Amino acid sequence: MDLKQLIRNQTDVSLSFAKRVSQSESKDSNLVFSPPLIHLVLGLIAAGSKGQTQSQVLSFLNCRSTDDLNSLTSQLASLVFADGGPTGGPTLLYANGVWADQSLSLKPCFKKVVDTVYKAALNHVDFRTQADEVTNEVNQWVEKETNGLIKEVLPSGSVNDLTRLIFANALYFKGAWIEKFDASRTKDQEFHLLNGSSVQVPFMTSKKDQFVCAFDSFKVLRLPYKQGEDERRFSMYFFLPNAKHGLSALMEKVSSESGFLDRHLPCRRVEVGRFRIPKFKFSFGFEASEVLKGLGLVLPFSPGETGLTEMVESTTVGRDLYVSSIFHKACIEVNEEGTEAAAASALVVRATCVREKIDFVADHPFLFLIREDMTGAVLFIGQVLNPLAS
Repeated sequence: MDLKQLIRNQTDVSLSFAKRVSQSESKDSNLVFSPPLIHLVLGLIAAGSKGQTQSQVLSFLNCRSTDDLNSLTSQLASLVFADGGPTGGPTLLYANGVWADQSLSLKPCFKKVVDTVYKAALNHVDFRTQADEVTNEVNQWVEKETNGLIKEVLPSGSVNDLTRLIFANALYFKGAWIEKFDASRTKDQEFHLLNGSSVQVPFMTSKKDQFVCAFDSFKVLRLPYKQGEDERRFSMYFFLPNAKHGLSALMEKVSSESGFLDRHLPCRRVEVGRFRIPKFKFSFGFEASEVLKGLGLVLPFSPGETGLTEMVESTTVGRDLYVSSIFHKACIEVNEEGTEAAAASALVVRATCVREKIDFVADHPFLFLIREDMTGAVLFIGQVLNPLAS
């Protein structure tokens, strides 16, 4: 399967996941997460499992084999996550790490995937007597790899003496708009909340033509970032429902139609009338296992039924391994200069358009994503319910 098809499949899964998170974890809050980091964690589960567990993970990810997943992971790392900062493009930092109990050794096939596909540094630790110290070590690693933005992906008490493996990953993005906004023109305006009230928030504006297209019930804005010397083209997209309370219906539409994004992205500049988008800065964290179970992925989280036998050499321990938690945390800031965003995940394994003038005024809840347009890879997805909420 080629890279673009693998990414299209991943994007469909990501949008369904985003809908579920918005319904269960962030009904009344802003939302942001990094789909690739969740997929990478699940890919590692697939590589370390067999039988029904592996089949269920592959089915959930809409992937035929672990070879396809490993190929996607390797190509994302080399093509999408490569740092463009030195040549004038977005700064990107990406890293993986594994912490394994000192009493265990990874199976050769699984270790090969960890080393060559994920390029993850392997750390041997003592979970039995130093669980708190390992928690701090993982959190410090995440803070370093996200340029200080994510300070705690593992909450206190999430690691204990039954923990056997932790896999963590991190992604940092900082991109400048091709056309920056004039900060002197930023003014407070009314933003309508879902509860019927409104707040005054700073809105950025511009008189220049924009990449905008209008559909029956929503509009889409593309804001491109400065590019480096490679072929990648990073952009931020805003999906704005026409109705002030239309975000839920829009999320349903986006997540239920396969290939939705490719059919609804603006490709040319048009003249805009009123044009305002809010500045915002917030973080969001959640534990993903319940969301994934709700979408039908249950076996990796079921003690005694997981089939995580391909991770470690000990057959006794291997039969007892299960995923206890998948923690994810992300943050984003959008301002006149551009966008800074970061995300981290931690997997804890335990034993047992027409050319016309278009208004685009994002003064009510909307969906957004950051995408690399050459491959179609979506790096971040989120929703803004209140730009002032942090």
